[in-house]
Amino acid sequence: MSAYVWSLAEKMNIDSHQHFWRYDAARDAWITDGMSLLRRDFLPDEFVAELDANRMDCSIVVQVDQSEEETLFLLDVAKQNERIAGVVGWVDLRAPSIEERLRFFAQYEKLRGFRHIAQGEADDQFLVGRDFTRGIALLREFGFVYEILIYPKQLPAAIELVARFPEQRFVLNHLAKPLIKDGVREPWASYMRAIAQNTNVFCKLSGLVTEADWLHWKPEDIWPYLDVAFEAFGPDRLIFGSDWPVCLLAASYGRVKEVIKTYVDAHAPQSKKDIFGGNAIRFYGLKAAPRGLAAQR
Repeated sequence: MSAYVWSLAEKMNIDSHQHFWRYDAARDAWITDGMSLLRRDFLPDEFVAELDANRMDCSIVVQVDQSEEETLFLLDVAKQNERIAGVVGWVDLRAPSIEERLRFFAQYEKLRGFRHIAQGEADDQFLVGRDFTRGIALLREFGFVYEILIYPKQLPAAIELVARFPEQRFVLNHLAKPLIKDGVREPWASYMRAIAQNTNVFCKLSGLVTEADWLHWKPEDIWPYLDVAFEAFGPDRLIFGSDWPVCLLAASYGRVKEVIKTYVDAHAPQSKKDIFGGNAIRFYGLKAAPRGLAAQR
């Protein structure tokens, strides 16, 4: 029997955003020469060691490849490892057969939703395209969330999308990738305040170190962007995520966590439990979380 017994516990520490892959040079061409340290396998045994070292209990694993094979791979990994509390996969939301595919995937209890790498689409209006929104409109029927991965220039389309589907749960990945390295905050900050007016939208405190100067960033570079996120969304709609292993380009897992923890300790200490776990349980509709490290604290 596993050492982890499943029971709902809002004091769980949950990493809401991490990845696994078996490296394939052709498929993973997004890993450029400057990111060569990512050109290897990243799998659960290594990640669980990071969770343990950083007093985290479980995670949500998120897709990186746009294929149903990726979704099934992550579901298989999650089935074999109770430290993976949920999966965010990929399905072609534009496909004529999308309702059939969603019905197929609804059988997997750990599948919590889907993501499309919209940041890579040439059309900044991709998120509000007719075929794509037809798929979005079906997600709520099956209880799935949608994760928004975009650049700041695509925020206007995201604002339109979330307003069009007020009953659908959305979460913005990586604060929409603000230009931290360049110290630019507008019009990103104004867009963030606008999208946060929609209470069906949460936001992940994730992926920030890799938007800063990888070699020379310091916490003070990131804090102004956290200021905007906390002002716009409030601590009840913010969720911690490590973005491991991509974060390793700029920082260790521990340093990523420490940046957010230090900010929360200074600005919203009463909300630490929610930002590092409770909000993820609410957003993803997790019915259970593994009782392990948290039970020992």
